Amino acid sequence: MSEEMLSMRNIVKVYPNGFMANKGINFTVKKGEIHALLGENGAGKTTLMNILFGLETHEEGEIYIEGKRAEIHNPLEAIQNGIGMVHQHFKLIPSLTIAENVVLGMEPESRPGVFDLKEAAKITRETAEKYNMNIDPYATIESVSVGVKQQVEIIKILVRGARILVLDEPTAVLTPQETQQLFKELKHLRDEGNTIIFISHKLNEVEEICDTFTVLRRGELVGSKPVAESSASEMSAMMIGKNIDLEIHKEEPELSDERIRFEGVDYVTIFGKKKLEDISFNVYGGEVMGIAAIEGNGQNEVAEILSGLLKYQNGRVLLSGEDIKEKSIRSLREAGMAYISNDRYKFGCAGLAPIRDNLVADRYFKTPVAKGFMIQNRVINEIADGLIEEYDIRCKDKLENASSLSGGNAQKLIVAREFTNHPRAIIANQPTRGIDIGSSQMIRERLVSLSREQKVAVLLISADLTELLEVSDKIIVLHNGKIAAYIPDINQIDEFVLGEYMLGAKHQTPEEVRCAIH
Repeated sequence: MSEEMLSMRNIVKVYPNGFMANKGINFTVKKGEIHALLGENGAGKTTLMNILFGLETHEEGEIYIEGKRAEIHNPLEAIQNGIGMVHQHFKLIPSLTIAENVVLGMEPESRPGVFDLKEAAKITRETAEKYNMNIDPYATIESVSVGVKQQVEIIKILVRGARILVLDEPTAVLTPQETQQLFKELKHLRDEGNTIIFISHKLNEVEEICDTFTVLRRGELVGSKPVAESSASEMSAMMIGKNIDLEIHKEEPELSDERIRFEGVDYVTIFGKKKLEDISFNVYGGEVMGIAAIEGNGQNEVAEILSGLLKYQNGRVLLSGEDIKEKSIRSLREAGMAYISNDRYKFGCAGLAPIRDNLVADRYFKTPVAKGFMIQNRVINEIADGLIEEYDIRCKDKLENASSLSGGNAQKLIVAREFTNHPRAIIANQPTRGIDIGSSQMIRERLVSLSREQKVAVLLISADLTELLEVSDKIIVLHNGKIAAYIPDINQIDEFVLGEYMLGAKHQTPEEVRCAIH
């Protein structure tokens, strides 16, 4: 039996507004295991790990590392105790080299005051080779793939002496090939005696990589079990408190009119970098078009052009047959365009505005919310109460600011607003990223339902290839801002072939793409 590496005992966390995020949680991890921490959004997982890493304080409880009590009040003390955390959103400086990022804050010097890049590269290379990671220390972060950035984050904490590694949604933006490479590295880290806490909503990955799992629900410990003695359905039932059907059931699409059309669209940034080249596709009411791409290959530009946030240079973009180039965002909204941004806080909600106001932000000027020049507060309250209940937005009060919500509940707020204003076309950019399994299933089912029952055209952009294959009717793959493949029948493709197209290892000819589209 492995010895105990980490023990968090009776951890209690209460926020100033009275919300109790952790209710006397006992969490134990053995040395040399990969331990999954599971739970819905708002279950207390992130809070518990932030306490472990010194990003949050706790009112009650104790932390023990290898049987010795540890006082952790900030990340520096966490690092000194051998704890490292890789956040879902990478903390890297794009313009610096890999080696410079790895040693940031502990820079070696060739002589006093002079940074020694060669020694930094040596430190980086030796750590990478020890754990079978193949990287170039002199490459800049902005020039490498997402999978390499993930490796750099892991190397950073290993160099600082981490023996307990906390990974928050580590595969969220990886291709299947990159995920498999990461899993090899994690198993090697485990075999070398390191302990890994793996936070994920992808239960198939938990089954593949983890030894043990612990479930939290509404701030309380539900239980821990060996992964080999459980199943994905049992894990999800423990997380949600009931059994759910994890399959997406959809009928064959019955198409209506064309809602979205891109014709030879180019987009170049103000710095002269071409992000989209000759993009052409169309989406009809009643179908879901998926877009697969590694982060930074043009998918966000497609979404932001269609939503009116970016202005393209060449080609045409039509919404329900009308050119959008000179239209305002409000006019696109009034034409039936709904938008779920991949950045929920920058574009999706107003953090300093109440939850209830965010829920009607797209209809405040329309009846029944507005009557002439007067806002109908009674109507807004009724709408807000209904959507909070229907979409299970977990909040203390609808008058709280949206910034008080957890990431998953903020996403549910955005989805609730965008799905319920009678859309004709929906741009759903990473709609379930960082969302628990129950909420993800609800969002996917609603997208299918809107396309089938209300004949909405859905453009689904997702890094979750399982989601794309389950929800989409057709898929476009983008690589370096071009269409690398057009898949008119999702039954003819799998995740690994999609991954090859996304990585650029495989591509269709321009003629094949044109023939497939037309």
